[in-house]
Amino acid sequence: MPPEAWAAHPNGIEGNSSVRLISADGGENDLVDGHMRETPHIKQAPYVRQVLASFNVPWSRTRLLRLAPGAVVPRHADINYHWFYRVRLHIPILTRPQVLFHCDTASVHMAAGEAWVFDNWRLHHVVNPSDAERIHLVADTAGNAAFWQLVGSGADAAEAGMFLDYHPEHEATLLTECSTLRSVMNPAEIELLIGNLRGELIAAIDPASGAARLGPYHALLDAFVRNWRQCYMLHGEEASGWKHFRELRDGLRAASRPLAEGLAMRTNQVSAHQVLEGRVLRVCVTSIASDPGKMDRQTGGPSIATVSSPAGRKSLNRPIIIVAAPRSGSSLLFETLASSVQLATLGGEAHWMVESIPELCPGAPEVESNRLIARHASPAIIERIQDQILEGLTDRRGEAVRDGRVLRFLEKTPKNAVRIPFLSRVFPDALYVFLWREPRGSISSIMEAWRAGKWRTYPRLEGFALPWSLLLPPGWQTMHGRPLEQLAAFQWSATNMTVLDDLSLLPAARWIAINYDDLIAHPASTIQRICRFAALEFDAGLAERLAKPLPPAKHTLTPVDPQKWKRNEAAVENVLPLVAAAWNRLRQTTPAAGNPTP
Repeated sequence: MPPEAWAAHPNGIEGNSSVRLISADGGENDLVDGHMRETPHIKQAPYVRQVLASFNVPWSRTRLLRLAPGAVVPRHADINYHWFYRVRLHIPILTRPQVLFHCDTASVHMAAGEAWVFDNWRLHHVVNPSDAERIHLVADTAGNAAFWQLVGSGADAAEAGMFLDYHPEHEATLLTECSTLRSVMNPAEIELLIGNLRGELIAAIDPASGAARLGPYHALLDAFVRNWRQCYMLHGEEASGWKHFRELRDGLRAASRPLAEGLAMRTNQVSAHQVLEGRVLRVCVTSIASDPGKMDRQTGGPSIATVSSPAGRKSLNRPIIIVAAPRSGSSLLFETLASSVQLATLGGEAHWMVESIPELCPGAPEVESNRLIARHASPAIIERIQDQILEGLTDRRGEAVRDGRVLRFLEKTPKNAVRIPFLSRVFPDALYVFLWREPRGSISSIMEAWRAGKWRTYPRLEGFALPWSLLLPPGWQTMHGRPLEQLAAFQWSATNMTVLDDLSLLPAARWIAINYDDLIAHPASTIQRICRFAALEFDAGLAERLAKPLPPAKHTLTPVDPQKWKRNEAAVENVLPLVAAAWNRLRQTTPAAGNPTP
């Protein structure tokens, strides 16, 4: 497989990557609903096709999963709708004896060439402590009677002589799923899914107070099932009933969050609302019934033709968007570039640009973090965001842009670092300035920001005990109970890796990487480099700003000092091995003098 075939993990988990072999419509996606088809990659692996075909079952999403040396798959349980009916088959291809798979209280080394299934409803994780990458063929299936008889037999391949030779002349035929979600879920399935959830429900955190919630929560779920059935009897799946189904879903979501606090699943201790959300609420009314506008499955968003601006409507020309991990100096860069007479801004960070839209906020269907991708940008959302920007633009003096002046839009909101696919749909010709900072200073600054309590973005997150500060990267759920330095290292690494992965899919002419140390040591030449990239003049406003030392940025906690990270030296040094892969990749992207090897 060529290097470009390997895609980053959809949740941004460091050291995890994959090659998609069977996917929705055979595209480069990780969707689990739709017509599953072979990708071009599997056509390069005829023995893999023969292996899969030998089971004679329909396959859903199928990938090669690679785990880098020293990497882990964090402890988790598979709780979403997809997994209620399916199991995951693992066939190791490259592995070492040290690689262990843990499920509940059991641990095993899956040897190369063996086939394994496990109970993925239980908590499980993988550790690769070796110095080599681990690659598994991983395929999802509901199986059939023969498959489950084989699983139930616990047959040992060596004893049974169950080996599959490769036959170069054989063209294997694969069975693949053709299973799309209905616009509205049938009430019988609603009752099945919720009934299974109720059978696992316990008071997990505080049995005394939680027990008092169990009865009302059971009653809430029971009422939802009954009302859903009534609505289905009145409307079936006709569009006339979609609004009523959405109201039932949204009402249950709002009531469940507070009432389910302290309630969890007996087997895996996952919070009750999180399971309800993943298993029922996200799929009981599909995107078509929620937004009748058709989605393009290949790109995960509306087709290009549906997002063009209406004739005569003002549009934004080549916006410049700064993306960076938290506490990487993006405010300093933004304030410096904003002194240009050629640029207009929204006056600072514009969190409201996205978060004023409820369906784009964490906790909304299919939004678990600040991560947004192309399919989240519906035509209506694109128009709303662009109109808000055009209405709110101000120049370098803070004056509204109302007189027909044509200025380039400059944007810097930290959460947008994990939204590049979404932003590229909203702004098809946007340019990206990626600012990165070496991990020691950035991780230490993130720790200080958490302690200061000034950047609390999410006071309450399902499954996380503390108020959350700064941006919320994909995979944040794995940080529950971790020490602050590990949390800060995760925010730095997950954000930078997500940015790198997203930018790698754009033409090289649309992005530039800038190192924070270069910005501090050589501000004028660094800004001139950005100007050349973005086709900006190094104008009088920039020259005036850079004629003297750069002032502290608006969000600076303490004066700039390259050594101030040493206030947290022991903690930071302890987590540097966790971020080594990201740091090495960053330094290859933008070499900077004086950066020591991690």
